[in-house]
Amino acid sequence: MRTASRLMIKGLVHGVMFRASLCNYARSQSVSGWVRNRVDGSVEAFVEGEEENVKNVIEWARHGPPMARVDSVRCLEATVRNLRGFVVVG
Repeated sequence: MRTASRLMIKGLVHGVMFRASLCNYARSQSVSGWVRNRVDGSVEAFVEGEEENVKNVIEWARHGPPMARVDSVRCLEATVRNLRGFVVVG
């Protein structure tokens, strides 16, 4: 079953390869969507795919790449958009 979530990730997540790493991990899980930096220093992502794969991406986002420090991940249920592929926005 396909599911979708919008993630708001706070902490030291700019300038540490967070977006590129999340993109690579999401692609490895066959999850579609996008990720972008926000002006407040957080990262926002939209992820959709098979439920277990989306859960894997959310769990990965809770720690991020080695140089990141994730303080919180807020997950909001979202509507599946049937996107294809995963991209870094901006």
